[in-house]
Amino acid sequence: MDRQFAFGGFRFDARTGELRGDRKQAKLTPRAAAVLTMLAERPEKLVFKQELFEQVWGGLAVSDDALTSCIHELRQALGDDARAPRYIETRHRRGYRLMEPVTVVSEGAGLPGRAIAPPPQSSSLVGQVADVGALDAAHTGHRHGWSLPLPDRPSIAVLPFVNMSGDPDQEHFADGITEDLITGLSRIRWLFVIARNSTFQYKGKYPDIRVVGRELGIRYVLEGSVRHQGKRLRASAQLVDAETGGHHWAEKYDRKLDDIFAVQDEITRSVAGAIEPRLLAAEGLRALARSTADLDAWEQVARAQAYFWRMTLADHQAATGILERAVEAHPDYAPARSLLGFRMVFATHMGWVDREHGLTAGHQHAIRAIALDDRDPWGHIALGYWAMMERRTEESIAAFRRAVGLNPNSAAAHGYLGHIFAFAGQDGEAIEHGEEAIRLSPLDPEMAFFLGGIAVAHFAADRFVEAVRYTTEALRLRPGFQGAQRLRCASLAQAGRISEARAYLPTVQRDQPQLSIDWIRASVPFQTQQLMERFLEGMHKAGLTGD
Repeated sequence: MDRQFAFGGFRFDARTGELRGDRKQAKLTPRAAAVLTMLAERPEKLVFKQELFEQVWGGLAVSDDALTSCIHELRQALGDDARAPRYIETRHRRGYRLMEPVTVVSEGAGLPGRAIAPPPQSSSLVGQVADVGALDAAHTGHRHGWSLPLPDRPSIAVLPFVNMSGDPDQEHFADGITEDLITGLSRIRWLFVIARNSTFQYKGKYPDIRVVGRELGIRYVLEGSVRHQGKRLRASAQLVDAETGGHHWAEKYDRKLDDIFAVQDEITRSVAGAIEPRLLAAEGLRALARSTADLDAWEQVARAQAYFWRMTLADHQAATGILERAVEAHPDYAPARSLLGFRMVFATHMGWVDREHGLTAGHQHAIRAIALDDRDPWGHIALGYWAMMERRTEESIAAFRRAVGLNPNSAAAHGYLGHIFAFAGQDGEAIEHGEEAIRLSPLDPEMAFFLGGIAVAHFAADRFVEAVRYTTEALRLRPGFQGAQRLRCASLAQAGRISEARAYLPTVQRDQPQLSIDWIRASVPFQTQQLMERFLEGMHKAGLTGD
Protein backbone atom coordinates (compact mmCIF):
# COMPACT_ATOMS: atom_id res chain seq x y z
CA MET A 1 0.00 0.00 0.00
CA ASP A 2 1.24 3.45 -0.94
CA ARG A 3 1.27 5.69 2.13
CA GLN A 4 2.30 9.33 2.13
CA PHE A 5 2.33 11.87 4.95
CA ALA A 6 2.29 15.66 4.72
CA PHE A 7 3.62 17.88 7.52
CA GLY A 8 5.28 21.28 7.80
CA GLY A 9 5.71 21.83 4.05
CA PHE A 10 7.11 18.29 3.47
CA ARG A 11 5.64 15.19 1.87
CA PHE A 12 7.03 11.83 2.92
CA ASP A 13 6.52 8.58 1.01
CA ALA A 14 6.84 5.78 3.56
CA ARG A 15 7.18 3.10 0.85
CA THR A 16 10.07 4.63 -1.08
CA GLY A 17 11.66 6.68 1.71
CA GLU A 18 11.48 9.87 -0.37
CA LEU A 19 11.10 13.15 1.53
CA ARG A 20 10.22 16.23 -0.54
CA GLY A 21 9.91 19.85 0.47
CA ASP A 22 9.75 23.17 -1.36
CA ARG A 23 13.53 23.46 -1.46
CA LYS A 24 14.71 20.07 -0.19
CA GLN A 25 14.55 16.53 -1.46
CA ALA A 26 16.15 13.46 0.08
CA LYS A 27 16.06 9.68 -0.18
CA LEU A 28 16.18 8.35 3.36
CA THR A 29 17.92 5.15 4.35
CA PRO A 30 15.45 2.34 5.14
CA ARG A 31 15.82 2.57 8.90
CA ALA A 32 15.62 6.37 8.98
CA ALA A 33 12.47 6.09 6.85
CA ALA A 34 11.03 3.54 9.28
CA VAL A 35 11.75 5.86 12.23
CA LEU A 36 10.05 8.80 10.48
CA THR A 37 7.05 6.59 9.62
CA MET A 38 6.56 5.72 13.30
CA LEU A 39 6.83 9.38 14.29
CA ALA A 40 4.40 10.43 11.54
CA GLU A 41 1.86 7.80 12.56
CA ARG A 42 1.69 9.38 16.03
CA PRO A 43 2.16 13.11 15.43
CA GLU A 44 2.75 15.40 18.41
CA LYS A 45 3.03 12.35 20.69
CA LEU A 46 6.13 10.89 22.30
CA VAL A 47 7.42 7.68 20.68
CA PHE A 48 9.58 5.79 23.14
CA LYS A 49 13.05 4.63 22.23
CA GLN A 50 12.18 1.08 23.21
CA GLU A 51 9.37 1.06 20.65
CA LEU A 52 11.64 2.34 17.93
CA PHE A 53 14.30 -0.28 18.67
CA GLU A 54 11.68 -3.03 18.72
CA GLN A 55 9.94 -2.05 15.47
CA VAL A 56 12.83 -0.70 13.39
CA TRP A 57 15.57 -3.13 14.45
CA GLY A 58 13.32 -6.10 15.19
CA GLY A 59 14.71 -6.62 18.67
CA LEU A 60 18.35 -6.82 17.53
CA ALA A 61 20.87 -5.71 20.14
CA VAL A 62 22.06 -2.32 18.90
CA SER A 63 23.43 0.70 20.73
CA ASP A 64 21.69 4.04 21.17
CA ASP A 65 24.07 5.40 18.52
CA ALA A 66 22.11 3.57 15.82
CA LEU A 67 18.93 5.45 16.66
CA THR A 68 20.79 8.73 17.19
CA SER A 69 22.28 8.36 13.70
CA CYS A 70 18.81 7.95 12.17
CA ILE A 71 17.52 11.04 13.98
CA HIS A 72 20.55 13.00 12.79
CA GLU A 73 19.83 11.89 9.20
CA LEU A 74 16.21 13.03 9.52
CA ARG A 75 17.21 16.40 10.93
CA GLN A 76 19.62 16.98 8.07
CA ALA A 77 16.93 16.10 5.52
CA LEU A 78 14.40 18.38 7.22
CA GLY A 79 16.87 21.21 7.86
CA ASP A 80 16.07 20.89 11.57
CA ASP A 81 18.20 22.21 14.44
CA ALA A 82 18.55 19.92 17.48
CA ARG A 83 19.16 22.93 19.75
CA ALA A 84 15.92 24.66 18.69
CA PRO A 85 13.91 21.99 16.89
CA ARG A 86 10.90 22.70 14.72
CA TYR A 87 10.19 19.17 13.53
CA ILE A 88 11.71 16.53 15.83
CA GLU A 89 11.91 17.03 19.56
CA THR A 90 14.26 14.90 21.69
CA ARG A 91 12.99 13.79 25.08
CA HIS A 92 16.17 12.91 26.92
CA ARG A 93 16.48 9.15 27.56
CA ARG A 94 12.84 8.64 26.62
CA GLY A 95 12.27 9.05 22.90
CA TYR A 96 11.30 11.49 20.17
CA ARG A 97 8.27 13.47 19.03
CA LEU A 98 7.25 14.81 15.64
CA MET A 99 6.14 18.32 16.54
CA GLU A 100 4.04 19.08 13.43
CA PRO A 101 0.46 17.93 12.76
CA VAL A 102 0.31 15.29 10.03
CA THR A 103 -2.12 14.55 7.20
CA VAL A 104 -2.23 11.26 5.30
CA VAL A 105 -2.41 12.49 1.70
CA SER A 106 -2.58 9.10 0.04
CA GLU A 107 -3.58 5.71 1.37
CA GLY A 108 -4.01 3.48 -1.61
CA ALA A 109 -5.66 4.36 -4.92
CA GLY A 110 -8.41 6.90 -4.77
CA LEU A 111 -8.58 7.23 -1.00
CA PRO A 112 -9.06 10.76 0.30
CA GLY A 113 -6.58 12.38 2.61
CA ARG A 114 -7.28 12.62 6.28
CA ALA A 115 -5.70 14.26 9.31
CA ILE A 116 -4.11 12.06 11.95
CA ALA A 117 -5.30 13.10 15.37
CA PRO A 118 -3.31 12.35 18.50
CA PRO A 119 -4.47 9.08 20.09
CA PRO A 120 -7.26 9.53 22.62
CA GLN A 121 -6.37 9.42 26.30
CA SER A 122 -8.37 7.41 28.78
CA SER A 123 -10.24 9.09 31.56
CA SER A 124 -9.00 8.66 35.09
CA LEU A 125 -11.37 7.26 37.67
CA VAL A 126 -9.22 8.51 40.59
CA GLY A 127 -10.67 6.77 43.58
CA GLN A 128 -14.24 5.52 43.57
CA VAL A 129 -16.22 5.52 40.33
CA ALA A 130 -19.44 7.49 40.72
CA ASP A 131 -21.53 5.15 38.59
CA VAL A 132 -21.42 2.51 35.87
CA GLY A 133 -21.65 5.18 33.18
CA ALA A 134 -18.44 6.75 34.43
CA LEU A 135 -16.71 3.38 34.27
CA ASP A 136 -17.94 2.77 30.72
CA ALA A 137 -16.72 6.23 29.71
CA ALA A 138 -13.28 5.49 31.11
CA HIS A 139 -13.01 2.19 29.23
CA THR A 140 -14.02 3.73 25.92
CA GLY A 141 -11.47 6.54 26.22
CA HIS A 142 -13.98 9.33 26.70
CA ARG A 143 -12.21 12.36 28.22
CA HIS A 144 -13.82 13.86 31.29
CA GLY A 145 -12.24 17.26 30.62
CA TRP A 146 -11.27 18.26 34.15
CA SER A 147 -8.01 18.49 36.05
CA LEU A 148 -7.75 17.18 39.60
CA PRO A 149 -6.01 19.27 42.27
CA LEU A 150 -2.73 18.03 43.70
CA PRO A 151 -2.96 16.40 47.15
CA ASP A 152 -1.32 18.08 50.14
CA ARG A 153 1.76 15.86 49.95
CA PRO A 154 4.04 14.57 47.16
CA SER A 155 2.11 12.27 44.84
CA ILE A 156 3.05 9.66 42.26
CA ALA A 157 1.42 7.27 39.80
CA VAL A 158 3.10 4.07 38.63
CA LEU A 159 1.99 3.47 35.05
CA PRO A 160 1.71 -0.15 33.90
CA PHE A 161 5.14 -1.28 32.72
CA VAL A 162 5.19 -2.04 29.01
CA ASN A 163 5.98 -5.57 27.84
CA MET A 164 8.43 -5.08 24.95
CA SER A 165 9.11 -8.80 24.43
CA GLY A 166 6.38 -9.35 21.86
CA ASP A 167 5.35 -12.41 23.89
CA PRO A 168 1.91 -12.10 25.51
CA ASP A 169 2.96 -14.77 28.04
CA GLN A 170 5.42 -12.25 29.53
CA GLU A 171 2.66 -9.73 30.24
CA HIS A 172 2.37 -11.06 33.79
CA PHE A 173 5.98 -10.13 34.53
CA ALA A 174 5.45 -6.48 33.56
CA ASP A 175 2.23 -6.42 35.60
CA GLY A 176 4.02 -8.00 38.56
CA ILE A 177 6.72 -5.33 38.60
CA THR A 178 4.05 -2.62 38.42
CA GLU A 179 2.12 -4.10 41.34
CA ASP A 180 5.26 -4.57 43.46
CA LEU A 181 6.42 -1.00 42.82
CA ILE A 182 3.07 0.39 43.91
CA THR A 183 3.29 -1.71 47.08
CA GLY A 184 6.89 -0.68 47.75
CA LEU A 185 6.29 3.03 47.21
CA SER A 186 3.17 2.89 49.37
CA ARG A 187 5.41 2.08 52.33
CA ILE A 188 6.89 5.56 52.11
CA ARG A 189 4.57 7.22 54.59
CA TRP A 190 4.87 10.78 53.28
CA LEU A 191 4.18 9.79 49.66
CA PHE A 192 0.68 9.69 48.13
CA VAL A 193 0.57 6.75 45.67
CA ILE A 194 -2.26 6.39 43.16
CA ALA A 195 -3.95 2.98 43.36
CA ARG A 196 -3.50 0.46 40.57
CA ASN A 197 -7.18 0.68 39.61
CA SER A 198 -6.72 4.30 38.57
CA THR A 199 -3.81 3.63 36.21
CA PHE A 200 -4.86 0.39 34.49
CA GLN A 201 -6.45 2.29 31.58
CA TYR A 202 -2.97 3.40 30.48
CA LYS A 203 -1.85 -0.19 29.96
CA GLY A 204 -0.24 -0.69 26.58
CA LYS A 205 -0.32 3.04 25.82
CA TYR A 206 2.23 5.85 25.80
CA PRO A 207 0.27 8.78 27.21
CA ASP A 208 1.47 12.34 27.50
CA ILE A 209 2.84 12.49 31.04
CA ARG A 210 1.51 15.98 31.64
CA VAL A 211 -1.97 14.81 30.67
CA VAL A 212 -1.63 11.91 33.11
CA GLY A 213 -0.62 14.38 35.80
CA ARG A 214 -3.69 16.52 35.22
CA GLU A 215 -6.06 13.57 34.98
CA LEU A 216 -4.83 11.81 38.11
CA GLY A 217 -3.95 14.92 40.11
CA ILE A 218 -0.35 13.81 40.77
CA ARG A 219 3.07 15.46 40.59
CA TYR A 220 5.27 12.54 39.51
CA VAL A 221 4.96 9.55 37.20
CA LEU A 222 7.04 6.39 37.28
CA GLU A 223 6.99 4.52 33.97
CA GLY A 224 9.05 1.79 32.41
CA SER A 225 9.28 -1.30 30.25
CA VAL A 226 10.55 -4.88 30.37
CA ARG A 227 12.02 -6.97 27.56
CA HIS A 228 12.57 -10.70 27.88
CA GLN A 229 14.86 -12.47 25.38
CA GLY A 230 16.00 -16.00 26.04
CA LYS A 231 17.59 -16.17 29.49
CA ARG A 232 18.09 -12.40 29.76
CA LEU A 233 15.78 -9.69 30.97
CA ARG A 234 16.13 -5.92 30.60
CA ALA A 235 13.95 -3.53 32.56
CA SER A 236 14.05 0.25 32.43
CA ALA A 237 12.35 2.82 34.62
CA GLN A 238 12.03 6.63 34.57
CA LEU A 239 10.79 9.11 37.17
CA VAL A 240 9.19 12.07 35.38
CA ASP A 241 7.80 15.37 36.64
CA ALA A 242 4.16 15.37 35.54
CA GLU A 243 3.97 19.17 35.55
CA THR A 244 7.03 19.90 33.39
CA GLY A 245 7.79 16.59 31.68
CA GLY A 246 11.36 16.81 33.02
CA HIS A 247 13.33 13.75 34.17
CA HIS A 248 14.45 13.28 37.76
CA TRP A 249 15.87 9.76 37.47
CA ALA A 250 16.26 6.86 35.02
CA GLU A 251 17.91 3.45 35.20
CA LYS A 252 18.25 0.18 33.29
CA TYR A 253 18.52 -3.29 34.80
CA ASP A 254 19.97 -6.30 32.94
CA ARG A 255 19.53 -9.63 34.72
CA LYS A 256 19.72 -13.37 34.07
CA LEU A 257 16.40 -15.13 34.49
CA ASP A 258 17.54 -17.94 36.80
CA ASP A 259 14.65 -17.23 39.18
CA ILE A 260 12.02 -14.95 37.69
CA PHE A 261 10.51 -14.07 41.07
CA ALA A 262 13.90 -13.24 42.60
CA VAL A 263 14.67 -11.01 39.62
CA GLN A 264 11.29 -9.31 39.94
CA ASP A 265 11.87 -8.69 43.66
CA GLU A 266 15.38 -7.34 43.06
CA ILE A 267 14.29 -4.89 40.38
CA THR A 268 11.29 -3.59 42.29
CA ARG A 269 13.29 -3.12 45.50
CA SER A 270 16.05 -1.30 43.65
CA VAL A 271 13.65 1.02 41.82
CA ALA A 272 11.59 1.78 44.94
CA GLY A 273 14.74 2.41 46.97
CA ALA A 274 16.15 4.79 44.39
CA ILE A 275 12.91 6.74 44.02
CA GLU A 276 12.63 7.96 47.64
CA PRO A 277 15.79 10.14 47.71
CA ARG A 278 15.10 11.45 44.21
CA LEU A 279 11.62 12.57 45.30
CA LEU A 280 13.00 14.13 48.48
CA ALA A 281 15.61 16.02 46.49
CA ALA A 282 13.05 17.20 43.93
CA GLU A 283 10.65 18.32 46.66
CA GLY A 284 13.50 20.11 48.44
CA LEU A 285 14.41 22.08 45.34
CA ARG A 286 10.74 22.84 44.71
CA ALA A 287 10.34 24.14 48.27
CA LEU A 288 13.50 26.28 48.07
CA ALA A 289 11.90 28.30 45.30
CA ARG A 290 9.11 29.51 47.58
CA SER A 291 9.06 31.90 50.52
CA THR A 292 9.06 30.56 54.07
CA ALA A 293 5.71 32.19 54.81
CA ASP A 294 4.11 30.18 52.00
CA LEU A 295 5.41 26.78 53.04
CA ASP A 296 3.21 24.26 54.76
CA ALA A 297 4.50 21.59 57.13
CA TRP A 298 5.61 19.11 54.47
CA GLU A 299 7.30 21.72 52.31
CA GLN A 300 9.29 22.96 55.29
CA VAL A 301 10.55 19.43 55.82
CA ALA A 302 11.35 19.12 52.11
CA ARG A 303 13.19 22.42 52.19
CA ALA A 304 15.27 21.23 55.13
CA GLN A 305 16.10 18.08 53.14
CA ALA A 306 17.81 20.25 50.53
CA TYR A 307 20.41 21.08 53.20
CA PHE A 308 20.19 17.81 55.05
CA TRP A 309 22.91 15.70 53.43
CA ARG A 310 25.54 18.33 52.65
CA MET A 311 27.35 17.65 55.94
CA THR A 312 28.61 21.11 56.80
CA LEU A 313 27.97 23.17 59.91
CA ALA A 314 26.30 25.95 57.91
CA ASP A 315 23.94 23.53 56.18
CA HIS A 316 23.18 21.84 59.49
CA GLN A 317 22.21 25.18 61.00
CA ALA A 318 20.00 26.04 58.00
CA ALA A 319 18.22 22.67 58.10
CA THR A 320 17.79 22.77 61.88
CA GLY A 321 16.35 26.30 61.78
CA ILE A 322 13.74 25.27 59.21
CA LEU A 323 12.78 22.13 61.14
CA GLU A 324 12.52 24.00 64.44
CA ARG A 325 10.13 26.48 62.84
CA ALA A 326 8.13 23.60 61.37
CA VAL A 327 7.84 21.93 64.79
CA GLU A 328 6.84 25.20 66.42
CA ALA A 329 4.14 25.84 63.82
CA HIS A 330 3.04 22.18 63.52
CA PRO A 331 3.90 20.47 66.85
CA ASP A 332 2.03 17.27 65.95
CA TYR A 333 3.60 16.75 62.52
CA ALA A 334 5.66 13.55 62.90
CA PRO A 335 8.06 13.94 59.92
CA ALA A 336 9.30 17.31 61.17
CA ARG A 337 9.83 15.90 64.67
CA SER A 338 11.64 12.78 63.47
CA LEU A 339 13.99 14.61 61.13
CA LEU A 340 14.77 17.28 63.70
CA GLY A 341 15.50 14.55 66.25
CA PHE A 342 17.80 12.78 63.83
CA ARG A 343 19.47 16.04 62.89
CA MET A 344 20.30 16.91 66.52
CA VAL A 345 21.81 13.50 67.22
CA PHE A 346 23.80 13.51 63.98
CA ALA A 347 25.13 16.99 64.78
CA THR A 348 26.34 15.67 68.13
CA HIS A 349 28.27 12.92 66.35
CA MET A 350 29.82 15.45 63.98
CA GLY A 351 30.80 17.76 66.84
CA TRP A 352 28.59 20.66 65.75
CA VAL A 353 26.56 20.90 68.97
CA ASP A 354 27.11 20.25 72.67
CA ARG A 355 26.71 16.54 73.41
CA GLU A 356 24.26 16.84 76.28
CA HIS A 357 22.04 19.35 74.48
CA GLY A 358 22.09 17.50 71.15
CA LEU A 359 21.32 14.05 72.55
CA THR A 360 18.66 15.27 74.98
CA ALA A 361 16.81 17.30 72.36
CA GLY A 362 17.22 14.61 69.72
CA HIS A 363 15.85 11.92 72.00
CA GLN A 364 12.82 14.01 72.96
CA HIS A 365 11.92 14.74 69.34
CA ALA A 366 12.38 11.09 68.33
CA ILE A 367 10.14 9.82 71.11
CA ARG A 368 7.48 12.39 70.28
CA ALA A 369 7.63 11.54 66.56
CA ILE A 370 7.11 7.82 67.27
CA ALA A 371 4.23 8.63 69.60
CA LEU A 372 2.62 10.65 66.81
CA ASP A 373 3.25 8.02 64.12
CA ASP A 374 5.01 4.79 65.03
CA ARG A 375 5.09 3.79 61.35
CA ASP A 376 7.36 6.67 60.37
CA PRO A 377 10.78 5.03 59.73
CA TRP A 378 12.67 8.27 60.39
CA GLY A 379 11.41 8.39 63.98
CA HIS A 380 12.97 4.98 64.60
CA ILE A 381 16.13 5.98 62.72
CA ALA A 382 16.48 9.00 65.02
CA LEU A 383 15.91 6.83 68.10
CA GLY A 384 18.39 4.24 66.83
CA TYR A 385 21.06 6.89 66.26
CA TRP A 386 20.49 8.28 69.77
CA ALA A 387 20.87 4.78 71.27
CA MET A 388 24.05 4.24 69.24
CA MET A 389 25.53 7.49 70.58
CA GLU A 390 24.62 6.39 74.12
CA ARG A 391 26.19 2.99 73.39
CA ARG A 392 22.94 1.15 73.96
CA THR A 393 23.85 -1.34 71.28
CA GLU A 394 20.88 -3.69 71.35
CA GLU A 395 18.38 -0.83 71.58
CA SER A 396 20.03 0.82 68.59
CA ILE A 397 19.97 -2.35 66.50
CA ALA A 398 16.30 -2.94 67.38
CA ALA A 399 15.29 0.62 66.40
CA PHE A 400 17.13 0.51 63.09
CA ARG A 401 15.68 -2.95 62.36
CA ARG A 402 12.23 -1.51 63.02
CA ALA A 403 12.90 1.21 60.42
CA VAL A 404 13.98 -1.42 57.88
CA GLY A 405 10.88 -3.47 58.66
CA LEU A 406 8.63 -0.47 58.07
CA ASN A 407 10.27 0.27 54.72
CA PRO A 408 12.53 -2.54 53.43
CA ASN A 409 13.29 -0.38 50.37
CA SER A 410 14.71 2.50 52.43
CA ALA A 411 18.37 2.92 51.61
CA ALA A 412 18.73 5.22 54.65
CA ALA A 413 17.36 2.59 57.05
CA HIS A 414 19.77 -0.05 55.75
CA GLY A 415 22.65 2.43 55.83
CA TYR A 416 22.11 3.37 59.46
CA LEU A 417 21.57 -0.24 60.53
CA GLY A 418 24.93 -0.93 58.92
CA HIS A 419 26.46 1.83 61.07
CA ILE A 420 25.50 0.33 64.40
CA PHE A 421 26.82 -3.05 63.29
CA ALA A 422 30.08 -1.38 62.20
CA PHE A 423 30.60 0.51 65.46
CA ALA A 424 29.81 -2.72 67.34
CA GLY A 425 32.51 -4.59 65.41
CA GLN A 426 30.10 -6.80 63.44
CA ASP A 427 31.76 -6.04 60.13
CA GLY A 428 29.98 -8.67 58.02
CA GLU A 429 26.48 -7.44 58.85
CA ALA A 430 27.64 -3.84 58.56
CA ILE A 431 29.01 -4.24 55.06
CA GLU A 432 25.98 -6.27 53.98
CA HIS A 433 23.57 -3.47 54.94
CA GLY A 434 25.86 -0.73 53.63
CA GLU A 435 26.09 -2.42 50.26
CA GLU A 436 22.32 -3.01 50.26
CA ALA A 437 21.81 0.73 50.80
CA ILE A 438 24.05 1.46 47.82
CA ARG A 439 22.26 -1.11 45.64
CA LEU A 440 18.90 0.36 46.54
CA SER A 441 19.99 3.92 45.79
CA PRO A 442 23.29 4.14 43.87
CA LEU A 443 23.00 7.95 43.42
CA ASP A 444 21.77 8.72 46.92
CA PRO A 445 22.61 12.12 48.47
CA GLU A 446 23.62 10.15 51.60
CA MET A 447 26.15 8.05 49.67
CA ALA A 448 29.05 9.47 51.70
CA PHE A 449 27.42 8.23 54.88
CA PHE A 450 26.84 4.75 53.42
CA LEU A 451 30.51 4.59 52.44
CA GLY A 452 31.47 5.87 55.89
CA GLY A 453 29.67 2.97 57.57
CA ILE A 454 31.51 0.47 55.38
CA ALA A 455 34.77 2.25 56.25
CA VAL A 456 34.07 1.86 59.99
CA ALA A 457 33.41 -1.85 59.43
CA HIS A 458 36.79 -2.29 57.73
CA PHE A 459 38.53 -0.34 60.50
CA ALA A 460 36.89 -2.53 63.14
CA ALA A 461 38.18 -5.63 61.29
CA ASP A 462 41.77 -4.24 61.09
CA ARG A 463 41.48 -3.70 57.33
CA PHE A 464 42.94 -0.22 57.56
CA VAL A 465 43.89 0.15 53.88
CA GLU A 466 40.26 -0.49 52.92
CA ALA A 467 39.10 1.98 55.57
CA VAL A 468 41.35 4.64 54.02
CA ARG A 469 39.94 3.90 50.57
CA TYR A 470 36.32 4.20 51.65
CA THR A 471 36.84 7.34 53.75
CA THR A 472 38.73 8.99 50.90
CA GLU A 473 35.79 8.36 48.55
CA ALA A 474 33.28 9.56 51.18
CA LEU A 475 35.24 12.79 51.60
CA ARG A 476 35.44 13.29 47.86
CA LEU A 477 31.63 13.36 47.88
CA ARG A 478 31.28 15.34 51.14
CA PRO A 479 34.52 17.13 52.13
CA GLY A 480 32.91 18.44 55.34
CA PHE A 481 32.02 14.96 56.66
CA GLN A 482 33.93 15.18 59.94
CA GLY A 483 33.30 11.60 61.01
CA ALA A 484 35.02 10.43 57.82
CA GLN A 485 37.84 12.93 58.40
CA ARG A 486 38.57 11.51 61.85
CA LEU A 487 38.38 7.91 60.66
CA ARG A 488 40.64 8.57 57.67
CA CYS A 489 43.25 10.11 59.95
CA ALA A 490 43.23 7.14 62.36
CA SER A 491 43.14 4.62 59.47
CA LEU A 492 46.16 6.19 57.75
CA ALA A 493 48.13 5.93 61.00
CA GLN A 494 47.09 2.34 61.71
CA ALA A 495 47.95 1.40 58.12
CA GLY A 496 51.52 2.56 58.78
CA ARG A 497 51.23 5.77 56.75
CA ILE A 498 52.21 7.89 59.74
CA SER A 499 53.55 10.89 57.81
CA GLU A 500 50.30 11.15 55.80
CA ALA A 501 48.23 10.90 58.97
CA ARG A 502 50.25 13.62 60.69
CA ALA A 503 49.98 15.86 57.64
CA TYR A 504 46.20 15.32 57.56
CA LEU A 505 45.50 15.90 61.27
CA PRO A 506 45.63 19.74 61.02
CA THR A 507 42.81 19.59 58.44
CA VAL A 508 40.71 17.59 60.88
CA GLN A 509 41.48 19.98 63.73
CA ARG A 510 40.75 23.02 61.58
CA ASP A 511 37.21 21.77 60.89
CA GLN A 512 36.74 20.55 64.48
CA PRO A 513 38.72 22.76 66.87
CA GLN A 514 37.32 21.05 69.99
CA LEU A 515 38.72 17.64 68.95
CA SER A 516 40.45 15.95 71.88
CA ILE A 517 40.94 12.53 73.43
CA ASP A 518 38.14 13.22 75.91
CA TRP A 519 35.80 14.37 73.16
CA ILE A 520 36.47 11.18 71.19
CA ARG A 521 35.80 8.98 74.22
CA ALA A 522 32.48 10.73 74.79
CA SER A 523 31.22 11.25 71.26
CA VAL A 524 32.63 8.70 68.80
CA PRO A 525 30.18 5.80 69.17
CA PHE A 526 32.39 2.72 69.14
CA GLN A 527 30.40 0.21 71.16
CA THR A 528 33.31 -1.71 72.74
CA GLN A 529 36.35 -0.58 74.69
CA GLN A 530 38.63 -2.58 72.39
CA LEU A 531 37.47 -0.69 69.30
CA MET A 532 37.69 2.65 71.09
CA GLU A 533 41.29 1.99 72.10
CA ARG A 534 42.19 0.96 68.55
CA PHE A 535 40.77 4.25 67.26
CA LEU A 536 42.52 6.32 69.95
CA GLU A 537 45.79 4.55 69.18
CA GLY A 538 45.47 5.64 65.57
CA MET A 539 44.75 9.25 66.55
CA HIS A 540 47.76 9.20 68.95
CA LYS A 541 49.98 7.97 66.13
CA ALA A 542 48.64 10.78 63.95
CA GLY A 543 49.75 13.31 66.57
CA LEU A 544 46.63 14.02 68.64
CA THR A 545 47.73 14.61 72.22
CA GLY A 546 46.31 15.80 75.54
CA ASP A 547 42.80 15.65 76.87
